[in-house]
Order: sequence, then C-alpha cells, then structure tokens
Amino acid sequence: MLKKDRYSRIMAWFEKNQPMPATELHYDSSFHLLIAVILSAQCTDRRVNMVVPPLFEKYPKPSDLAGASFEEVYPFVKSVSYPNSKTEHLIAMARKLVEEFDSEVPSDIDALMSLPGVGRKTANVIASIVYDKPVIAVDTHVFRVSHRLGLSDGKTVEAVEKDLEAHIPEQQRARAHHWLILHGRYVCTARAPKCKECPIQDWCREYERNNRIINDQ
Repeated sequence: MLKKDRYSRIMAWFEKNQPMPATELHYDSSFHLLIAVILSAQCTDRRVNMVVPPLFEKYPKPSDLAGASFEEVYPFVKSVSYPNSKTEHLIAMARKLVEEFDSEVPSDIDALMSLPGVGRKTANVIASIVYDKPVIAVDTHVFRVSHRLGLSDGKTVEAVEKDLEAHIPEQQRARAHHWLILHGRYVCTARAPKCKECPIQDWCREYERNNRIINDQ
C-alpha cells in the first residue's frame, strides 16, 4: 500500500469514528494546561490528574506560582516522576511568564520553548490544544504508532513530526495528535498491542508484515 493511501484511509477512519478527540489531562486554563503537560513528561495522565487539583487551587495564576518557594510547591508534585526538577521548572516557568509574557501563555512555538521545562513536544501540545495551531506533538505513543502503522520511518521525534505534518492536512493535525496518542495508549500498546481488535488493522504495515510472515511459514 502506498504511504499516501495508508494516511488517507487511517485518517478517514478516525475522522468518522472519533471526530472530537481531546486530551485526557484535566485543566481549566492555558496556564494550568501548561503545568499539567510539564508534569506529564514520563508520567501518566492519570497520575497527573490526581495531583493537579490542589495545585491549581493553590496557584490559579502565574503570579501566584512565581512567588512560591521550592518547599511550598514540592509537596504537591512529589508523587510524579522527577519531582525535584519539575518543581524547579514550574516555578521558573511561572516567573518567566510574569516577567516576559505579561502572565500570558504564548502561542508561538519558539516562545513556548523558551520557558523552563518546555521542550518541543510540550510546546506543540499547548499550541495545538490552546491555539489550534496545525502542529503535531510527537510523544512515545505517537512515535511508536507512526512506525507500526507505516506513517513514518523517521529515526528521531523531529523526523516523525515532519513526516506526519507533511501528509496530514492542517485542519486535521490538532485532532490527529490525539488520535495517535489515544490509539497508542489503549490499542497499539507498547508491550501487547491489541492487533486482533484494532479497527485500522487493514491499513497497518506491521499487521500486514506479521500476516505475511505467518502465511509464508
């Protein structure tokens, strides 16, 4: 199957069956989404959603968090992965928002990446969800699913991102990010992918290869 046909059929299935996908992170403002995404690095959304309610209540605005100490913030996030560095990043991020961005979460990718604790993936998530920018954040789920489906053979996150954005129409990219993440989280899982239950198996390169191997034996 040609790559363009694979993209077309997979995106069409998601468009029809999951027209309104959304992040599973809980938030009530762009600032709080930024906090949640920073905390979610190498941590489950479920864990993040458990810890953020009291954190959000304590620090509703960047100025509130910017004035906090490490000792005050750490107890809220101590159960997530890398709590020491994430505590430092959250405080420094809030201070930079106050000092350089008038307490507003910027929409520009480079500006977002200038914030402590914000890499390209986090910046793309914020730009996509908050500002509906036509970008695709590539996390471990998206990277894995893209390779298995045959959407990309890129060796780096940046290469996979480039492939996806080259083949997925701008109006679909924000949703495609969620489609691929959720598919990787619940169907195309890392250790035991549910291939027999997968609704897009007919267009999956890995499934096609495995069937060919079985039939050749």
